[in-house]
Amino acid sequence: MNQRAQAIALPRGAEAALATNRVIRNTYLLLSMTLLSAAAAAGLSMALKLPHPGMLITLVGYFGLLFAITRFRDSGLGVGLVFALTGFMGYTLGPIISHYLSLPNGGQTVMLAMGGTAAIFLGLSGYALTTRKDFSFMGGFLMVGILLAFLAGLAAIFFEIPALSLTVSAAFVLLMSGLILYETGNIIHGGETNYVMATVTLFVSIFNLFTSLLHLLGFANSSD
Repeated sequence: MNQRAQAIALPRGAEAALATNRVIRNTYLLLSMTLLSAAAAAGLSMALKLPHPGMLITLVGYFGLLFAITRFRDSGLGVGLVFALTGFMGYTLGPIISHYLSLPNGGQTVMLAMGGTAAIFLGLSGYALTTRKDFSFMGGFLMVGILLAFLAGLAAIFFEIPALSLTVSAAFVLLMSGLILYETGNIIHGGETNYVMATVTLFVSIFNLFTSLLHLLGFANSSD
């Protein structure tokens, strides 16, 4: 009986590959659903002409929900909280998109930002999945870079420094691109085994990538 069980048991490498493929499949399925829910929330926010909640509420809502997701990441509640977070971020995005659409050539700016975000995400994800390279070496650099860029962004808002704000947006484009590579490689090589956390990381990368491109393209459009 034991010999038969051993004969039909999968090799350890095959089990690991199946587990990785499961995480990848669940991550991209949940990511697709959260992007749709965020888009719906943004559209509703725009249709109702809701005001932006402000930086303080945005930060409290984001970090509060992120903490809750981390706490319940291994339960069904964690999935529900992911939709709460992405829906909230979609709501905050609505007024931002409305602002850019009100500018001359605003529709073109928004579409370019969306197209650029999609191209970067699909290109980098495809590269990481195809080459299966290990990008774990980028972890420390990305952590420090994102923290510094976040603090610089706050300084740009408080002290109203447009040049610093543009620099932060450019830095976030590079940092979020690196984070997409890092997280995708992390999933492939078994460093991230929780699809809920993987989804949140990739969603936040896409969100920040889009808003940063929108800021840069909006500035370029206004300068023409």
